Amino acid sequence: LGDVYKRQGPTPTDEKPIIAASMFGNTTECVTEAKRVMEEAGYEVLVFAATGSGGRAMEALIDSGLISGVLDITTTEWADEFVGGVLTAGPDRLSATARAKIPSIVVPGCLDMVNFGERGSVPDEFSHRNFYVHNEQVTLMRTTPHECAELGRILAEKINAYTAPVTVLIPAGGISVISAPGQPFYDPTADEALVNSLKSNLREDIPVIESPANINDSAFAQLCANALTEYL
Repeated sequence: LGDVYKRQGPTPTDEKPIIAASMFGNTTECVTEAKRVMEEAGYEVLVFAATGSGGRAMEALIDSGLISGVLDITTTEWADEFVGGVLTAGPDRLSATARAKIPSIVVPGCLDMVNFGERGSVPDEFSHRNFYVHNEQVTLMRTTPHECAELGRILAEKINAYTAPVTVLIPAGGISVISAPGQPFYDPTADEALVNSLKSNLREDIPVIESPANINDSAFAQLCANALTEYL
């Protein structure tokens, strides 16, 4: 997919500015609503699944110079890269936006989870961890407070390299469907470690907006879309 974009480029309708957006199953509602809002405002939104290959394809398209802005709502691939999951997009994830110098919003979407295949494929070193078996082929593992603190630092380091306008948006009501209160990955200590590390390591001039909403609430999706639209 990335090679196709680099060779041919996407073909936007009526030469509309193109927005790249990252999405996962646990952020589908958010990205779908944000896409709707941006398309009504006159933008073309290309959605990439945050499954490793999808993240690499998005980075390649951003590097191509064809993208006007980025809705990086789902940065989960960094959890797999750091902890050792199967859906890593590599250490360059979140770097292309800095090189392209284009506006963006960044959300720590689904950094509560590391992805593995069937339950038996999970390395023995993680046997004591909190798991959620999504289906027979997908097993999710909750990130710990220590891992979340490191992930916050990594995200901040990446975002600090951005020279175009960028805002970090934090959904305090849960960074995924299953990290909301009452859900299997609800862990306020881990979430606090993530947010505190992200905020404390960010450049002081980068805005951080915290919303009480869950990441998939319509209000949060509209906040994402409107924040990027203001920059554009």
